[in-house]
Amino acid sequence: MFSEFKEFIMRGNVLDLAVAVIIGGAFATITTSLTEDLIMPLVGFLFGGADFSSFFLILGDVPETYKGSMTSYADLKAAGVPMIGFGQFLTVVINFVILAFIIFMLVRQANKLMPKKAEEAAGPSEIDLLTEIRDELRRNK
Repeated sequence: MFSEFKEFIMRGNVLDLAVAVIIGGAFATITTSLTEDLIMPLVGFLFGGADFSSFFLILGDVPETYKGSMTSYADLKAAGVPMIGFGQFLTVVINFVILAFIIFMLVRQANKLMPKKAEEAAGPSEIDLLTEIRDELRRNK
């Protein structure tokens, strides 16, 4: 069983997948930083200094023991206050769009670099074959 497991792990696909997961995790961290540290502050500046993390809607009661700021999404969330954090959601959506675009660009570039498959031997098209069958049937009448 151990040798089968070792053989499975040593396959190229499994190793490639492991490397991709590790690189993907690191890449996601970079993308998150790009969004939170560069893009969202810039967007906030363009919209009058708005901090998107402060856009939320409190749905329930705030505990009486809560001593934090009523405008801090992170503090209220840590206190267990039910909220809709649409500003945080907007940040995550922007992060996803950036990540998806970068992956699209990487795949697009990789497809350009890969050698194209030689086209299969060109034979008659389906329409040509059907036309030939029709003509043959007409001749045999």
